[in-house]
Amino acid sequence: MRSWIIKKCMDIIRDTKSFNQTKLEEIEYGLTGIYILITKSIIIFGIAMILGVFKELLLFLIFYNMIRMPSFGLHATKSWICLVSSTILFISGLYISLYIHMNIYIKLIFGIYCIIRIYQNAPADTHKRPIISKKRRKVYKTISTIIAIVFVIFSLFIPNYFISNSLICSLCIQTGMISPFIYKLFNLPYNNYKNYQLNNV
Repeated sequence: MRSWIIKKCMDIIRDTKSFNQTKLEEIEYGLTGIYILITKSIIIFGIAMILGVFKELLLFLIFYNMIRMPSFGLHATKSWICLVSSTILFISGLYISLYIHMNIYIKLIFGIYCIIRIYQNAPADTHKRPIISKKRRKVYKTISTIIAIVFVIFSLFIPNYFISNSLICSLCIQTGMISPFIYKLFNLPYNNYKNYQLNNV
């Protein structure tokens, strides 16, 4: 199904616009990502509706994507791996946020660790989408670190325990997703930008 949909979209794009091969590959990669995101979201939110935690999951994912977007991170090589791992991570993180009590000291310890690791590792690119611009890498690192600091500060002072826990849990998940260890675990190359001549744009 995915291959058929992507192929039809690419056929329409080729008939409508004239792009070189590199640009077409970028478009196909983007369309694949969108397809996986939509199908994954339908399944995960479907599970959340069955479990009665739809609104909570929506809020949790908003927090997660706020830190995910500038820091990037690992992408699974197969869509089913992405679906299974995402479902386990997000549902587990959601239930931890809902039912596990984390006092201020635990949040502070995890928070400081995450800030340090995000500053060290963000942005974490992939071999298909290396971030070869020094300027962009610096901007993404700065934004990611600032968001991580804000998450930790808010988690310490927000009285709503679910929101407070969600900020820390989403931060922990993303810290793992940009770590060299997780790339090695999935046998994927890390620091892919080093294989290219860096530019300043």
